[in-house]
Parts: sequence; structure tokens; C-alpha cells
Amino acid sequence: MSNTFTVDGQEVPFEPGQTVLQAALTADVFIPHLCYHPEFRPHGSCKLCTVEVNGRPATSCTLPAAAGMEIESNTAEIMAKRRMLLQMLLVEGNHFCPSCEKSGSCKLQALCYALGVMSPHFDQFYPDRPVDASHPEMLLDFNRCILCELCIRASAEVDQKNVFALSGRGITKHLIVNAESGRLADTNFAPSDKAAQVCPVGVILRKRRGFAVPIGSRPYDAQPISDQAERFKPVVKEGS
Repeated sequence: MSNTFTVDGQEVPFEPGQTVLQAALTADVFIPHLCYHPEFRPHGSCKLCTVEVNGRPATSCTLPAAAGMEIESNTAEIMAKRRMLLQMLLVEGNHFCPSCEKSGSCKLQALCYALGVMSPHFDQFYPDRPVDASHPEMLLDFNRCILCELCIRASAEVDQKNVFALSGRGITKHLIVNAESGRLADTNFAPSDKAAQVCPVGVILRKRRGFAVPIGSRPYDAQPISDQAERFKPVVKEGS
């Protein structure tokens, strides 16, 4: 049997060791996702990439690809669940796009447009988490955090600094800075860190760089995220 599976009837080849999401993105088949990043080991926290495999739900970012799998991703039921997840994320934080520097580059915003989420649907939480502007070059707006943990993983695995962490449980879970003061200025965080580059929303921003790329010229302005699978293809390391 060849190393292929199907996604909504489309045949997708895969290499041994790839997950369903990795193989699909490599084949330019887009499966909506938020917490997955091609440079990090997936851990399935957002559940947006959930698909049905032979009739059973599974997160495609953590599911090893296997020959003969029949995967459904764009059914009415799955898409409705994805829209609900996005709607819940919208109300759990401050995602007022017109005032956000990340607009046009925001993965959450782009997925909402792609999946037809035009309103939050649920009651707003109105979080009141302090903005951290203590660092001379970087700004943290915790009110926009979607708990994807990408900055945590990047800081620990790539930067070797462990600047970020999560605190609390359930509805109280939130992003924090690993410093006794809780301030970014009291860490060794730098704009060149990988953790400064991976946030899919508008939490981690450079100061004095607002709108350096004008609206209309940003990644998701001209082309929907669903047509940009190439942006999320797995990184092939030398020697692998």
C-alpha cells in the first residue's frame, strides 16, 4: 500500500513520521489550525485542526499519518465546531481588530474571515490584564493572548531563556512573565528572540514600529489564509 491518505477525497502523500497536518500542508491542503507551528513539536492545545478519521475525531497536528486513512475536514459539523471555537476565543480576549497593530498579519483574524466568523456570538468577557510596556523595545498586551503556548515553547526550546509561562487553571489560566516582578524588563528577553516572532495574534509587539507594513500589504490582506498552506509547511532541517 502506498504512503497516502485522503482528506475530503483528495489523495495526500506522506513521509514516515509526519503527522496528518504536516503531510496535508506539504501537499498544499489547508487544515485550519492556530497553535501549530512548523518549527515546534505539536501538542494539540487549540483543537481547531480537529478532523474525523474513519469517523472518529482527532487533532490532525498530533495524529501520525497512516496509509489508507479516510479523513474528513470540511464537513458542516466540523466547520461549525471550528467556528464556535473561534467565537469563544474572540470573547475571551480583547480582539478589536481595527485598533490592533497585528491586523492583516493575525492568524486568528485570518481564520475568522476564512471560516465566515463575522461576530463573536457569545457574551464578551472583557478581560482586564495589565499591558506590560516596561521593556525598552517590546510591548506585551496580555488581553489578546489565546493560550497557544508558542512563545513559551520558543523561549524554552530555541532561546533557552524560559521568559514566559502559564499561570492559573481553567478560566483563570493566563500568560505570565517569568520574573519575580512579573515585568518583561526584568528578564533577558530580546527582540531577536524566537519568542518575539511566533505570536499568532497581537500579544508581543515591537515598540515604535507600528504600521511599518501598511494595511493592504500584509500577509492575509491579499489572499485568504486557506490559500496559503505553503506558509505553514514543515521545516526541513539539513541532514534530515
